[in-house]
Amino acid sequence: MKAIRKQRNCYALLLAVSICLTVWFGVTFVVEAAFALGAISITSFILLVRQSRLLSAASLIWDNRILAVPSANVFTADGQGKNGMEESVVSTFGMLIGSKIYKWGCDGIHGVRLKLVEIDRERMYLTFGDGIQTMRVMLLHGIVEQQKVSDVSQKLWQETGVTVTIIGW
Repeated sequence: MKAIRKQRNCYALLLAVSICLTVWFGVTFVVEAAFALGAISITSFILLVRQSRLLSAASLIWDNRILAVPSANVFTADGQGKNGMEESVVSTFGMLIGSKIYKWGCDGIHGVRLKLVEIDRERMYLTFGDGIQTMRVMLLHGIVEQQKVSDVSQKLWQETGVTVTIIGW
């Protein structure tokens, strides 16, 4: 989340500087530079709005977290995978892996849904998607107490409506 916030702040700074320079070049009648910096201002504004929305979604996930783990592996339906060695947060509304957000349950009945959750002694598997694409995430949870696993599964069921399958406990 820090990386998302830092990038948003950089876009805000770029917007402020480009607006100031656009006004200055406009006042000094350097039209070509004013138009170029105006285009940069518009682009940086669009990027700032996009990054602010991303930060808002990340904050929603962070504030409603159910479980935070040190790393995750993400697999798409075609078997391609990515390792995420940054902290991963599972929430009612999605998952945050470093600065990448996977949302579910936010886009209505036809949006992405959490479909399946399995927990074994070392890993937690989350399967989510819509009618077009399905993704599977493997988290190394590090939970050693059965009560904690039970608490996480109960919270996931209450918050998302998905029954958790517990294997090997």
